[in-house]
Amino acid sequence: MSTRTKLLLAQTPLVIAVVLLGLVATRALSRLAEHGNRILTDNYRSILAAERMKDALEHLQEAAALLLLQGPTAKLDGAQAERRRFETELRVQEQNITEIGEAEATHKLRELWDGYQQSFDRTVNGPGSPPSPDARKIFLEELVPSAAAIRGAADRVLVLNHDAMTRKSEEAREAAERLNVLLSAVAVVALLGGTLLSLVITNRLLQPLGLLTRAVQRIGEGDFDARITLAGTDELAQLAEHVNGMAARLKQYRRSSLGELLLAQQASQAAIDGLPDPVIVFDAHGGVLNANRAAETLLGLTIEGAPEGGPLRLLEPSLRATLEIARDHVLAGKGAYTPRGFDEAVAVRGAEESRYLLPRATPVYAEEGDVAGATVTLQDVTRLRRVDELRSDLVATLARELCTPLASLHMGIHLCIEQAAGPLTERQADLLYACRDDCDRLQATVDELLHLARIQGAQIELDRQPTPAGTLVEPVIDAQRPLAAKRYVQLDWEPSTGLHDLSVDRERVRSVVASLLTKAIHRSPAGSAVTVRVHPVHGTARFEITDSGTPIPLDQRSTIFERFAEPQGTTAVHGLSFAKEIIDAHGGRIGIEATADGKTTFWFTLPAIGGNETSSSSL
Repeated sequence: MSTRTKLLLAQTPLVIAVVLLGLVATRALSRLAEHGNRILTDNYRSILAAERMKDALEHLQEAAALLLLQGPTAKLDGAQAERRRFETELRVQEQNITEIGEAEATHKLRELWDGYQQSFDRTVNGPGSPPSPDARKIFLEELVPSAAAIRGAADRVLVLNHDAMTRKSEEAREAAERLNVLLSAVAVVALLGGTLLSLVITNRLLQPLGLLTRAVQRIGEGDFDARITLAGTDELAQLAEHVNGMAARLKQYRRSSLGELLLAQQASQAAIDGLPDPVIVFDAHGGVLNANRAAETLLGLTIEGAPEGGPLRLLEPSLRATLEIARDHVLAGKGAYTPRGFDEAVAVRGAEESRYLLPRATPVYAEEGDVAGATVTLQDVTRLRRVDELRSDLVATLARELCTPLASLHMGIHLCIEQAAGPLTERQADLLYACRDDCDRLQATVDELLHLARIQGAQIELDRQPTPAGTLVEPVIDAQRPLAAKRYVQLDWEPSTGLHDLSVDRERVRSVVASLLTKAIHRSPAGSAVTVRVHPVHGTARFEITDSGTPIPLDQRSTIFERFAEPQGTTAVHGLSFAKEIIDAHGGRIGIEATADGKTTFWFTLPAIGGNETSSSSL
């Protein structure tokens, strides 16, 4: 017998209990329905007949009285219908005698009715005939007393059936209470008995599972001599055989491969210990599996005797956060983690000087291809960071030194163009205009260098404030409309609904929008349009500026946002590295893409307000 069949049999007592309960409940409802039908059949129809007979009698009395008042002109057609109605209801009553005393009352009612009809016929000679001479006397001495007697007999029938209905209703209520008690008792007994039997049968079925659990636990603890003995041919017995075979194979494998495994582990430990940079190995759940000597020396990381919460609790908060970001990126299945630049390096205080460590993480894959862990390497980039700082200082110094002569040169060209030093020929004016454009381009480059130097030197802070996305665009569009009108370019603004507020430095982001919008206007031919859109995308706000200018070659798109990028050709765009720095500082992304209709879209994203954002942060 299979395990599934045994489990189904274990539920049989409960099924029987439910069926028994259903049968008892059906019988109880049937008996209650019988009580109700008895009341309707036996009594209610008699009450209805008595009431109708009394009503018909009243109409007959009214007809007789009308005849006495109006004479032959009185209409008696309704009287005949009422006599037939009384006769019909009386016959119904005669066929529905169910209570003690009801037969005598019905017989008395029949006698009184027959006498009443004779008196009524003697009073009324027929339709259109005058009443008999003794009509008034017959009406007062025979019809009125006879009608009263008929009402009394009908009331007797009503009382008998009313009393019977009351008695039967009480009997039905008592029967319902008894059935309710019986049903409750049967339900309790059936459920308790079925549950008890099911538990007994289930416990007997689960005993082999207990043996399997204890044996597997012993095997998991390293006791490969543990075996399970189960009789039968069901699934549990087959599972026991498979577990016994697995234990035997594990015992054999342990004997043959334990030495090789230990040797491989020692070799891998020696390899990572020989690396000068800290290396930390995490398991699939984020726990620290191993670390090399550099991690123990430079970071103070110890695996043995680690506090509650893991070895990372001993590290500085900034270093711990950096390691967790790289680790979680890999364990989430996103592939290797590669830093975007030196700005992601974390400072670690040493005995003599601080070191800057740049995190890199690679996944460790299992045989099935799943991510089984992550290896995080902290590359020492202290020297490279210092070289980068020296380069930034040199660039800033050169930019400041260029500001003064560039301003003088710009002023001199401006004075010459204004012909302050004398009239100019057309050729001279063209050359000066070209020089002025070059001076403007050089001034923009110098401004960008100074701006980047201040950003890299952490001299500017982002003043983050909750801001609607539309307020970052609309003022810039209004400011750029004169330039667009001068170049015959139309500006279209397409806001979107469902946008959350952004925590941003308003002026910095508006400067990015202004820079991208200016580039788009200059690129667009006369008569075309530049479209600005903002819409939500996966928890961010995506800003898009689309122009109709000449498409930017694919090989140039990746260098447009790089520092000191050289413009190439008439389609080149430059001077956007500071925009990338600002967007990166806000945690967003920026880029360029071509649309299906040949247009070019400059875009960037900014994350919506979250629970961990602060009011201000340094660039």
